[in-house]
Amino acid sequence: IEEKTWDEALNIARQQMKNQNAHLIDVCMDAPMLDAQAAMVEFLRRMAAEADISRYPVCIDSSDFEVVRAGLRQCQGRCLVNSISLKEGEEAFLKKAKEIRDLGAAVVVMAFDEQGQAVDTERRVQILSRAIDLLLNKANYRTTDIVIDPNILAIGTGMAEHAGQAISFVECCRQMLAQYPGIQTVGGLSNLSFSFRGRDD
Repeated sequence: IEEKTWDEALNIARQQMKNQNAHLIDVCMDAPMLDAQAAMVEFLRRMAAEADISRYPVCIDSSDFEVVRAGLRQCQGRCLVNSISLKEGEEAFLKKAKEIRDLGAAVVVMAFDEQGQAVDTERRVQILSRAIDLLLNKANYRTTDIVIDPNILAIGTGMAEHAGQAISFVECCRQMLAQYPGIQTVGGLSNLSFSFRGRDD
């Protein structure tokens, strides 16, 4: 993308769908020296012109909501936005959520609130339940439009307090799925494995 070799970037999307059986194409342009909004728009327009990959769903992934908005306006099908959270408070959360809904997308919700990132099961469930209730009761979402990410934190740090992070993630998902049938879950599974790559023990 930085070199504007768009055909090579599109081929990466093709490979992910055909060879790696990806369920959707995650498009993120958050790079320090990149005009993320312009790159997002350009790539999605080019992707839409490719018949073999334009039929796959897209996940618009950015920490900048202006980039998210610009990306959603380029997509013809149903998208997923990654992500929103309560870290800026309920008003900002609902404003973004309603705009995402109005632009026809589903949303990933992270386990962050005004006090920061959840690091135990109780806080994960508390934050995500609050966020889901807001989406259902104040933003007119369906449960099937909500994907939760309870944040899988790294477990291979050697620190005892991190050893239970994978269990906490799974337990949070179990509780949330029981409480809100129809929601989906997602997580960064590499945090469970990256510290152990290349080790035989």
